Amino acid sequence: MIPLSKYTDFQQGVIIPFNKEYGWTSFELVKDIRSILKGILGYSKIKIGHAGTLDPLATGLVLLCTGAATKKIQILQTLEKEYVAEIHLGETTPSFDLESRVNQVFPFGHISEELVNETLPKFTGEIVQLPPAFSAKWSNGKRAYKLARTGVAPELKPVSANIHALELVSFNLPDIIIRIICSKGTYIRALARDLGFALKSGAYLKNLTRTRIGDYLLSESYTLEKFEEKMK
Repeated sequence: MIPLSKYTDFQQGVIIPFNKEYGWTSFELVKDIRSILKGILGYSKIKIGHAGTLDPLATGLVLLCTGAATKKIQILQTLEKEYVAEIHLGETTPSFDLESRVNQVFPFGHISEELVNETLPKFTGEIVQLPPAFSAKWSNGKRAYKLARTGVAPELKPVSANIHALELVSFNLPDIIIRIICSKGTYIRALARDLGFALKSGAYLKNLTRTRIGDYLLSESYTLEKFEEKMK
């Protein structure tokens, strides 16, 4: 864990690995850290940014940059990422996760552990994904998720991503857990959707945890409570 204290020069710049909790947005995490630095350490103004968003329903590693370190955000965003994803088979949702309710049901009894292991390699290497409608992609000047939440289908173009490795960690129908190592811009919700179809069923992302960004590890990250404690 990166050593931090109230004597750390956050204006000079620090990259802080944080464990984002379920339900938070990355922006809310930035806002809370800024509030702690202002309230406890007395900063009148402090620049803080995050190096890559994590969906509110996802948990895990987010890199926050303060002060001069915000100049490194673009480089940090290009780093390899690792996730652990729990995927629910046999059902789909419009958002490809639990943000929306199940809209279709599919058979899943034919899916075996062997079939999953045979199918996963088809999604490694450079792939093309259609981003989720409930995503932050722009569509006609508006965020796609804002359109989708009003019932309007956003116009989205396929994007390229690179998945370096996929590993089946747990098989317990109708749920499976996979480990994913991938490039920037990979939509794990879209991967869940596409994997479901490839298995001749349906699927949505039930849980997602980001465990690594480059050499930064979730196991060496700060919680909001631990960070606040260090600042006192």
